[in-house]
Amino acid sequence: MSDSSKSDLTKERGQYTRQEIFSQPQVWQEGLAQLQGHLPELQAFLQQPFKEILFTGCGSTYYLALAAAGLCRALGKQARALPASEIWLNSDFNRGEASLLIAVSRSGTTSETLHAAKHFKNTTRGKVLSFCCYPEASLNQLSDLRIILAQGQEESVAQTRAFSLLYLATVFLNLVLAQRESELSQLEKLPVIADNLLSQGADVMRQLAHDPHFDRFYFLGSGSRYGLAAELSLKMKEMSLSHSEPFHVMEFRHGPMSMVTASTLIICLLSQQHYEQEVKLLNELKARGATILSLGERGAEVNFYAELDDHLNQVLYLPLGQYLAFEKAMSKGLDPDRPQGLTAVIVLE
Repeated sequence: MSDSSKSDLTKERGQYTRQEIFSQPQVWQEGLAQLQGHLPELQAFLQQPFKEILFTGCGSTYYLALAAAGLCRALGKQARALPASEIWLNSDFNRGEASLLIAVSRSGTTSETLHAAKHFKNTTRGKVLSFCCYPEASLNQLSDLRIILAQGQEESVAQTRAFSLLYLATVFLNLVLAQRESELSQLEKLPVIADNLLSQGADVMRQLAHDPHFDRFYFLGSGSRYGLAAELSLKMKEMSLSHSEPFHVMEFRHGPMSMVTASTLIICLLSQQHYEQEVKLLNELKARGATILSLGERGAEVNFYAELDDHLNQVLYLPLGQYLAFEKAMSKGLDPDRPQGLTAVIVLE
């Protein structure tokens, strides 16, 4: 028996995932310091007149790409997101135009992401900027600018701290793209706020997750928060094998809310900009029997009190949402570290 196999036999169920979730404040602090060191080369690289900005990834990092592209648009830049497989198989680029592909991958070895980067470079005059967590990754060799955030490396299959750190890196990038570097220092507040949220909100997540009454979970998020809602829904599916779906907040009215019963838990990533409309919908769902767990700056079941604008505070939704999925898995006797039927990296033959 290998050493790694022996280690798996002796470890406690879920120990890696739990440690990775609760290590996020420290990892963010270290990652932000590293990103600050990359600021001059990012500024120089992003001075190029890119015709199109495209974010990509696979699985979790595709949802990250959706959130990052949404934030980029909210900050005044044109951007979109595609799964890496779509770039590789069904691309429709501005051929001959200078474009920027921002490829995000925890491992930097996922086959579709590598194929996408190669295809992009072969069919456009574009550049590739990559974020990943491993210095020897193949993706680094395909990138014109690579930023390696080794703090995000994980033992678990399901991404938690890797996802949040890589997402935070795209927030940093988007502020540079939008020439809003004056706001970068505000990101330094996030680790302390996240640490407080985990300390104060963990019991609420645990209580909800261990309630056997809930058998369906819906994650709602508007604007760039939709990508984060989709990722948290994926965490619930991956770790706990529970029925879970993401929706844009107001879209939930159009058919999906027919699924609401007394055994439904609605997790809403509240925005500050559209707070009143979103809370109105949550009240309707509550009247239908759903239990509501809202996360947001103020006026939610769990409040950030970050004193930051929406485009700066969104990473704060992630740790508690991840912990909810973790505890749901634990309540069902599953091992969040090794979700059923999944591997950490997808490599195609």
